[in-house]
Amino acid sequence: MGIKYEIAHDIIERLFDISSTLGMDHIRLSGIHAVRSIGTGSRGTIARCHALSKIWQLALGTKAVYIIEVISEKFDRMSREEQDKVLIHELLHIPLSFGGGFKHHDFVHERNVEKIYRKYIELKKNNSRSGTNHVQEEIKKHEQKKKNSFWF
Repeated sequence: MGIKYEIAHDIIERLFDISSTLGMDHIRLSGIHAVRSIGTGSRGTIARCHALSKIWQLALGTKAVYIIEVISEKFDRMSREEQDKVLIHELLHIPLSFGGGFKHHDFVHERNVEKIYRKYIELKKNNSRSGTNHVQEEIKKHEQKKKNSFWF
């Protein structure tokens, strides 16, 4: 039976809410899409972030596009809180350049997801939108740490 894909309007709404609440202004909302897959054989994967790479952008004459895929069998059974953390994790993979690349797991990891999730909940509780790009702040801290460490 193969994998089925469907446009996930509910997920795109949540991605928009999370990114706008957190002030993730580097994310071009017209370049974000969401898909729910059903019937995947993936064992440990809950969601994936796909990007249209530079070579595809050039060949197709288009800008970068990111697709967040949620694996229905895993994602849909999770609590709302855990789902939000997964969506934040996937959004963190999108670099500030929004150019078709990815931030890797040296930045996108549980500690950063938890920190940004707590900020998201705090902002939601106060019913406010952030004027600060909290993800950008964390990326800058991470990049500074990398600059200050020496690899020989």
